[in-house]
Amino acid sequence: MQIDTIAVIERAHEHTFWVRMPEYHPEILHRLLAEERRVFEYWVHAAGYIPMADYRYYERARRWYRDTDNRTITWMKENPKIIEHVRDRIRAEGGLTSADFETDKRRGPWWGWKPAKSALECLFNTGELMISERRKFQRVYDLAERVLPADIDTSLPSEPEQARWAALRGFGNFGITDLGERRYWRADLKHIAECLQELIAEGTVTPVWVRGNDDGRPLYTLTEALEATEGRSPSRRAHVLSPFDNLVIRRNWLSRFFGFDYTIECYVPEPKRVYGYFCLPLLWGDKFVGRLDAKADRKHKTFGVRRLTFEPDLPNEIGPMLDAMARKLADFAHFNGCERVRLYSIRPQEIRAPLKSALDRTLTDN
Repeated sequence: MQIDTIAVIERAHEHTFWVRMPEYHPEILHRLLAEERRVFEYWVHAAGYIPMADYRYYERARRWYRDTDNRTITWMKENPKIIEHVRDRIRAEGGLTSADFETDKRRGPWWGWKPAKSALECLFNTGELMISERRKFQRVYDLAERVLPADIDTSLPSEPEQARWAALRGFGNFGITDLGERRYWRADLKHIAECLQELIAEGTVTPVWVRGNDDGRPLYTLTEALEATEGRSPSRRAHVLSPFDNLVIRRNWLSRFFGFDYTIECYVPEPKRVYGYFCLPLLWGDKFVGRLDAKADRKHKTFGVRRLTFEPDLPNEIGPMLDAMARKLADFAHFNGCERVRLYSIRPQEIRAPLKSALDRTLTDN
């Protein structure tokens, strides 16, 4: 689960859990990380929450930071006193945030926040420190031996073990894929390709061909996932997705399979934004129908729909879609701690009135 810092609405990792589990509350993730130790933080394709049961499969990454010529090990070699000072404080005081080092001047003015923060991140990368919890979203770093549950397997998997785990995780996360997205695989692609043939032979993975696929080569999916779709019609439920949801994180696949060209625009200069600062993909059934730029004003309990843009190829009969989307907007507002929904810009303009009517009915019913 990718972690993101943007907080105009509930952060991406909380949002993504909620999409799949409407009863989800952020306290659940805190409990899993800080109390039950069932998840941990580390690097996936970005910073992410990972099942603690998968800890050993990230040992190669930790060893890479410890043993190869990279920026982490270079910085540690160049700053041994800072590294040792940070270690000593955490060993003596317990888990600390980077803010706990802001006024640390005991050995001269160069013991400021920035070098201490770099030391914390280096020790996190190598696995010596782990994140024991988050306080107001700030990482709390502690010694790994004080965070890891006693029964967790920390041994280094063999290359075949790593490949099988990575393949099953990859196909499970993405539903359908090939081996081309290198940054998402936590194993050598040569070993994954070899493992893939074994998984196909045993029936765990099934090759599939997609109509309109340009190169004619097969894609792959978990057999149980494919079988679960047989005889099903697409649902008519609406979803407001995070930009970092596994369904949309691979933008090229989103365009290839759904014809939906999507970019988050928080990194785009404001004058060049088309859909808004943090636009969210809107899914109805099996079709992406629009993008929502929203902001939760938690102080005033108001969820602001700053810009809602629907796609140009909507069905002629849009009533069911607007009803479903109105219900989801109301639910999403409540998830964000808001009681009211305020509509600002809606495109196309003629959708504004029926959407507002559907939303008013939903809010009244709730």
